[in-house]
Amino acid sequence: MSDPLAAALKTLDDYLAALNRGDEPGLNAACNFPHVRLAGGKVAVWPNHGDYKLGDFIARAGDGWHHSTWDERTAIHVGDNKVHLKVKFSRWRKDGSLIARFETIYIVTRQDGRWGIQARSSFAD
Repeated sequence: MSDPLAAALKTLDDYLAALNRGDEPGLNAACNFPHVRLAGGKVAVWPNHGDYKLGDFIARAGDGWHHSTWDERTAIHVGDNKVHLKVKFSRWRKDGSLIARFETIYIVTRQDGRWGIQARSSFAD
């Protein structure tokens, strides 16, 4: 995909779709590594493809998490090989009740011709 913003948004869509279907390989496929997450006063680093575990997300997702949705995805900076996005997302229970909404910065990079989420800085726990 030659449009960096379109590629970054597709990467986020792929990530969320994998998350919502419980697809750990799909989550890893939507990320570039090392992958970094800043949240809750801590920095987590997943050094290699395959290190990002679905169970880690579920442990912090909130009581009864069933799925997540994007509420906003706004470009902050767009370059040929890197896109910064202001993101808002919601976490939901199976019954449709809201767990929480969060604001995040996502950095999506192109490495070896492949787009992936490289880093996130979130107010989520």
